[in-house]
Amino acid sequence: MIKIKTKEEIEKLKEGGKLLAQVLREASAKVAPGVSTDAINDFVDHRMREFGGTPAFLGYQPRGARRPFPGAVCISVNEEIVHGIPNEDPRVLKEGDIVSLDAGLTYHGLITDSAVSVIAGVGDEKARKLLNVTREALMVGIKAAQPGKRTGDIGHAIETFVKQYEYSFPVELGGHGVGHKVHEDPNIPNYGNEGEGEELVVGMVIALEPMLHEGKADIEVLPDDYTIVTKDGSRSAHFEHTVAITENGPEILTKE
Repeated sequence: MIKIKTKEEIEKLKEGGKLLAQVLREASAKVAPGVSTDAINDFVDHRMREFGGTPAFLGYQPRGARRPFPGAVCISVNEEIVHGIPNEDPRVLKEGDIVSLDAGLTYHGLITDSAVSVIAGVGDEKARKLLNVTREALMVGIKAAQPGKRTGDIGHAIETFVKQYEYSFPVELGGHGVGHKVHEDPNIPNYGNEGEGEELVVGMVIALEPMLHEGKADIEVLPDDYTIVTKDGSRSAHFEHTVAITENGPEILTKE
């Protein structure tokens, strides 16, 4: 069931979203060669609590998972698309690594969700292009999230944009509702047909999150039960915002 948020709840989500954006900006600045993923995880956990919030992902157990997620933030590196565990067998970042930071913040009892991808060090031109296109795909999806439209319009807009490039995307993964829980209805694929899917109505709060990779679309889940990787080992990028559907169109809540 889709949960419509009140104006008061959206204002609280906006407060939390600004704090989450700041945490991710500060965490992104710490991404560098020689830094370990568990150090970034500890920073995110500490910073969220300093703001009076808590990490929404820590201890969260999605349907089908055998155990709760053990980190405060998902950190996915290169071939890891999403849900990388930062503090079990942590990775030390290397020059040129593509690092995706995906975090949820619980603030005043409500949850916002956002993700960014950054490069450790300088990286290469192909990596920078992948990040730029994935970020732009997110903005294309947000622009399509107009009241009265449908989730298929969002997916269609993202898919049409991505087809201009050589990238693929995992059809199994996509956006979702958010606010009272980490994952709520509706599911929002990054592909679709115009005019299909759930109607976007004022008061809906959704997390849109295109993920693109350089190789084929096939994915697999690692034995840790969380980390999803590209099957061919190709590099991936991920961007996400929490968005409210308002009378005036989509409003990004996870920005400073």
